[in-house]
Amino acid sequence: MNTESRRYRIEKDSLGEVNVPLEAYYGAQTVRALENFPISGVKPHSEFTRSMVYVKRAAAKVNNELGCLDNEKCEAIINAADRIIEGKFQDQFVVDVYQAGAGTSYNMNVNEVIANIAIESLGGKKGNYSIVHPNDHVNFGQSTNDVFPTAMRISALFLLAELFPVLDELVNALNEKAEEFDNVIKSGRTHLQDAAPIRFGQEFSGYAEAVSKSEVNIKKASDALKELGIGGTAVGTGLNTHPDYPKRIIKELQKITNLDVRGASNYFEAMQSNAPITEVSGSLKVLAIELIRIANDLRLLSSGPKTGLAEITLPAVQPGSSIMPGKVNPVMAEMLNMVCFSIIGNDITITMASQAGQFELNVMMPVMQYKLLDSVSILTNALKVFTNKCIKGIMVNEDRCYQYATNSMAIVTALNPYIGYSKAADIAKESLLTGKSIKEIILKNGLMSEKKLNAILSPMSMTKPGFIQTDNEVNS
Repeated sequence: MNTESRRYRIEKDSLGEVNVPLEAYYGAQTVRALENFPISGVKPHSEFTRSMVYVKRAAAKVNNELGCLDNEKCEAIINAADRIIEGKFQDQFVVDVYQAGAGTSYNMNVNEVIANIAIESLGGKKGNYSIVHPNDHVNFGQSTNDVFPTAMRISALFLLAELFPVLDELVNALNEKAEEFDNVIKSGRTHLQDAAPIRFGQEFSGYAEAVSKSEVNIKKASDALKELGIGGTAVGTGLNTHPDYPKRIIKELQKITNLDVRGASNYFEAMQSNAPITEVSGSLKVLAIELIRIANDLRLLSSGPKTGLAEITLPAVQPGSSIMPGKVNPVMAEMLNMVCFSIIGNDITITMASQAGQFELNVMMPVMQYKLLDSVSILTNALKVFTNKCIKGIMVNEDRCYQYATNSMAIVTALNPYIGYSKAADIAKESLLTGKSIKEIILKNGLMSEKKLNAILSPMSMTKPGFIQTDNEVNS
């Protein structure tokens, strides 16, 4: 036996013989995919692999119960699946995320690994598919066309379940800051220009609400992921399945995943359309846009510390410059921006892939699952550190904020009900030209009493609805 033959075993598929690494648990079709698609070096998310294996496990159990798979093969497949679900053999799932349309290569990668683990457990040698066959046994009653989108949905549900608590923590942290800063007066800003005063707590409450509403929208969108087309096989007709298989496998998946999944209301639509994936991605994009806006506000509010707004101080988590000593940058907000830009880019890819389906199948599913799971994963990781290393440690410069608020020409807005918009505008112009305060000009011109003026221009009163109608209200 020569050195080459000791390194490989020979397997056959419909195209001929293939040299498979001797120690590999994958087989011929996986090797062909490795040769054909050396594209990115990125492998599918481990949660997607686990979800594919859940489907294989459920299918084996149901097919055995329906008399379509014997006990020995069923038990071997289930045991192999359980070992993978526990985290073993992850290095055997090697097909690039950019691969054959619909994900056939990856489905076969999973089928081959499960088959070879099962074969060894039954005392056989890897590649002896007369014992357990990747197609005839592991893939029995299935097609890539119903397995892949089912696994896409299940894996997305698993990862979203990790995202939601992280979003809740961010909302809670923002609400805590809203409460902490509720008595801090600052200048509002519209068009990046001075605007009426606002309390920092009010500003942060708006951030919290925006994130909370986005989370609600993601949850609403994700409900459609629970509808699975498993059992439709190649085109939605259920060819090569037992008539009871679709309902039975849904129940089995509910049991082993603890997800409240359900069977498709129309298997043909479930095969043709990936609208649920697109909808969830779109809701993540909306959240990303809100987070970019919030992160940008924090970067502006913390700008300085000597030449910017410097109304808040973000936690210093690392030095900010390799050349300027003492510089500290808003790195957590910058990181979040980059993550959110990636999510928006992923959504564009998913959108284009979703519309690219023809007739009974969308073959662009591999890139959709990659981009969706990437979005959820990086967002979850980013928000964990952003919340803990940025939001929770924000400090406010109350004196700076108060100075900006009281020196802003925008406080003249509070005088509109008493002297009219035109007169108020004239006073604002005079203040800007002369450098005199709004209060000084009002008193100089005898437009109202100092007591009433002080009440009207009270910074706190300007952050609440209402206005003073008479001098008696001032004296009461």
